[in-house]
Amino acid sequence: MHAVDDRPPARVVTAEPYAPFPVTADADRWGLQRTVVPTDVGLVVVHHRPGPAALLLLHGVAGSWTTWTPLLSAAHGIDDRGLVLVDLPGWGASPAPVEPLGVDQAASVLTTVLDALAVPDVDVVGHSMGAFVGMHLAVAAPGRVRSVALVSGTTVATAGASRHPVRGLLTLPAFTLLRAGLAITGETARPLLRGLRAIGLLPVLAAPVFSHVRRLDPSVLEAFVDELRPAGFTGAARAAAAYDLDRWRGVTCPVTAIAGRDDVFARVSDLAALRGLLPDVRTVLLDDCGHFAHVEHPTAVARTLDLVRSARPS
Repeated sequence: MHAVDDRPPARVVTAEPYAPFPVTADADRWGLQRTVVPTDVGLVVVHHRPGPAALLLLHGVAGSWTTWTPLLSAAHGIDDRGLVLVDLPGWGASPAPVEPLGVDQAASVLTTVLDALAVPDVDVVGHSMGAFVGMHLAVAAPGRVRSVALVSGTTVATAGASRHPVRGLLTLPAFTLLRAGLAITGETARPLLRGLRAIGLLPVLAAPVFSHVRRLDPSVLEAFVDELRPAGFTGAARAAAAYDLDRWRGVTCPVTAIAGRDDVFARVSDLAALRGLLPDVRTVLLDDCGHFAHVEHPTAVARTLDLVRSARPS
């Protein structure tokens, strides 16, 4: 049982338009180079650019490097910073490993990538599963991580639901039912999703994940369908179930946790539970936001992480 800190998180009432930017694969817009890095579990595709104070962006399930492009569009304070956007093994353009990765293997892959790019240390920003991996990277390689930001992170409640799926039906029903469904359908879920997209029913399926699914740019749902990998999802859930969250108590770098009030894959109570593990964690709750805070409210996320300048250079 993890201690719970009852202090309320900082609440952000977002004023900017909802989901204002599309998801794009235009790497040239941010000066990103594509590199394929050999690792112990296979080839890993990375989009990156050199520069100081590098950001390592880790996508979640149903994501790839492109999922971060709405945040990059909002974060005009990163113009001079290095960027490392990784397609984790089995996601995006990176081939699937023989077996789904555990968190130790994922951290090893990331250190291999950083070594290959000659990036000594990074500020990590992780979404969903990527937030979980980012926290473990701070445990496994503390000298490589200056800070960690959890964006709609799947943390305490998700780990609990993964360990106890029957209880998870009450605590995180959307996550638990999706996990069960993908375990049954396997890879046949992907053509099923494409079929739902073809007949216009995809927004109905995706509605629980986003606060306003019909206000999304079509590219967001296109990416959601293309990047959902059933084997990767179920493997990530198994890894979360086996993980000892008390390991995070040893993280000494600054940590920020951003959650959406309407997130069905995590709970608002996760922010208090994280403060029980990390007393100095900074917690922020976004109103009118589901599980993709960096897509639904990218400017609010960028501002929270100090990635927005007060004004663009003229």
